[in-house]
Amino acid sequence: MTITTYRDAWGIPHLRATDARELARAQGRVTAHDRAWQLEVERHRAQGTSASFLGPSAVAWDVFARRARLADTARRCFEALERRDPETAEWVRAYVAGVNEGLAAGAARTPEFARTGLAPGVWEPWHPLGVWLATHILFAGFPAKLWREEAIRHLGEDAVALFATDGPGTSGSNGWLLAGSRTTTGRALLAGDPHRFIEAPGVYQQIRLSCPEFDVIGLAVPGVPGIAHFAHTGTVAWSITNAMADYQDLYRERLRRTERGVEALNPDGTWQRAERHTETVEVAGNPPLRIEVLETERGPLITATTTDQPHPAPDPAAADGAQPPQGPPAPDHETRTDGAGGKTHADGGAEALALRYPPRVTEDLGFSALLPLLRARHVTDVDRAFDAWTEPVNVVHAADTAGGTLHRVAGRVPVRSHTNRTRLAPAWLPGHAWQGWHEMPYGDVTDGVAVMANQRGPAAPLGIEFAPPHRADRIRTLLDERRTWSAADLPAIHTDTHLASAAPLLDHLAALDDLTPGAAELRGRLLAWDRRMDADSTGAAAYAAVRTAVVRHLAAHPAFAALAEPPAHPEVLLPWLALTPRIAFALEHLLRAEELYGVDRPAVVRTAVEEVAAGGPAGTGTWGDTHRLAPWQALPDPSYDGPALSGDHDCVLCTSAVPGLTDLSARGPAARYVWDLADRDNSLWVVPLGADGVPGAPHHTDQLALWLKGELAPVSTDWDRLELVEETDV
Repeated sequence: MTITTYRDAWGIPHLRATDARELARAQGRVTAHDRAWQLEVERHRAQGTSASFLGPSAVAWDVFARRARLADTARRCFEALERRDPETAEWVRAYVAGVNEGLAAGAARTPEFARTGLAPGVWEPWHPLGVWLATHILFAGFPAKLWREEAIRHLGEDAVALFATDGPGTSGSNGWLLAGSRTTTGRALLAGDPHRFIEAPGVYQQIRLSCPEFDVIGLAVPGVPGIAHFAHTGTVAWSITNAMADYQDLYRERLRRTERGVEALNPDGTWQRAERHTETVEVAGNPPLRIEVLETERGPLITATTTDQPHPAPDPAAADGAQPPQGPPAPDHETRTDGAGGKTHADGGAEALALRYPPRVTEDLGFSALLPLLRARHVTDVDRAFDAWTEPVNVVHAADTAGGTLHRVAGRVPVRSHTNRTRLAPAWLPGHAWQGWHEMPYGDVTDGVAVMANQRGPAAPLGIEFAPPHRADRIRTLLDERRTWSAADLPAIHTDTHLASAAPLLDHLAALDDLTPGAAELRGRLLAWDRRMDADSTGAAAYAAVRTAVVRHLAAHPAFAALAEPPAHPEVLLPWLALTPRIAFALEHLLRAEELYGVDRPAVVRTAVEEVAAGGPAGTGTWGDTHRLAPWQALPDPSYDGPALSGDHDCVLCTSAVPGLTDLSARGPAARYVWDLADRDNSLWVVPLGADGVPGAPHHTDQLALWLKGELAPVSTDWDRLELVEETDV
């Protein structure tokens, strides 16, 4: 058997093997060569061991990963996969074998290993499942329930709708499907761009996987075999966006410590012993941290019942069944926080939060969908494969060369009470158990078009917070400007910068009178502005400055004072609880609401425009002066100065800043694609940086210029036009 590796002009790997298992091995090996540092960072994040070489900045994540039992869940899911689907389990094992074969050589060419002193480790078969789970555990935005709990407590139930919009902590996407009736070739087109945190190396890996069974190009997740999200098999193509479904719950657990251990109060009034052990988080340059890990019948506790302290060494006796540590001292009032999100009751009991998420319950991460997707030939095959999908819950588009189309939701969403879906559920009260699973809804393809941009659509019954309709409406408007489209036409839609959500603030500006001359001049220019967030636009910069001032003044208003200081919860969850981003991303709702808790919004807008005008000649700078790319790096580079960006959170070109905090953008299109069902070689794709994860390598950032300009690279599948770089007999 022979495995061959080819590269195209962009360094993208094209792999050929004699069967699917050897192809998975080749995929693992080439990924280890190109992305060794990324693979090891993601493996350690899944294990909760990243602070051992990244230091104190990674402790919060590691503690969350340990408490949420991510690694244990991934292990259980792989063991269940071996029982339910041994073929896929062996395929995953082959991928892991390839990673282990290539990791040492990949690490040797990657400087981050030397910088941190990290030695490449050994991958185990469950690690790809752990990478998948750790990557997506926050996609459903369960921490938003903590925000809603606080907002309802301080502002009332109406606050849920006012602030119900996705923000920088939520991943989204654009995607659209054009049936053959709307294309120049008579065959369908799929296009879009997933919006995630931009990372270096990138979160998607362009790759081709070819064997006698299938020949697929697409965007893979490094560390995971196959091509799950965006792919073209030659006869069928598919793509996804985040459905914005709610499928994870947070339970308030009432706990007590006894001689038997830690016990949780159940809805039937009985106390049930929780599983308990301690773990030690190693921290580079600091003493290790010993944490208590607890799990009730609902799920693992992600907040502490006692404050974790540095500890010189792990306690081998502190396992489930060992003598528990002493609980916190009895408080002198009804409840108090313990510094990590727990509460202590006057009766000596404590409260903590349990996270219930589907793979922990079902021992299934949906990996049985991956091989059938690669083997798909028609939309019916794709549809059937996505029946096995678990999470994240996605909206799927697919089309085939026979004219078939698909628009559906895929994933697993539990049936439970409205309280579970919106806020914290009391574990000790009846009525909050999961009661089976929702049927996944299907959407329509209307007049040959389907658009998905995280708005309310077929997934509406499954979620609470969705994106505003601006991106979806704008894409549909642009598509309706002509009857037929070609693959080459579609990148113009990817890069549209019209900002519909600017309207409420501009309406408030238009209604103001008696402004100072400088503020009046600024208002006049903003009202004449074309509402496009282009990097070279002075109008966009002036609008952003006024918007930032409005957000800051609203956040400082006494009406929201109780929400200004988030409650004590794990650091990983705090972005969902921060007041300023919540106001920033709900700004149009807050400005349009009939009443806003007594806030004089015209006065706020007046103060903001006067403030910006008084600060100097507003409009001399451009949006790109401050709106710049700031990718996430496991080892941040303080000297990094990112390029200027067009776009904004509610533009089709969704490059999200956080108004009121920063104009820098850490989230945006993590890839762009156009899949052409008439001719796969007319398809297009691009990623923000490049195919190679090694700094300084020729293909490390060679796609950045294309990405910034909104251009895409051509897909090439002609083996004769590719460079053969390795041929291995196995």
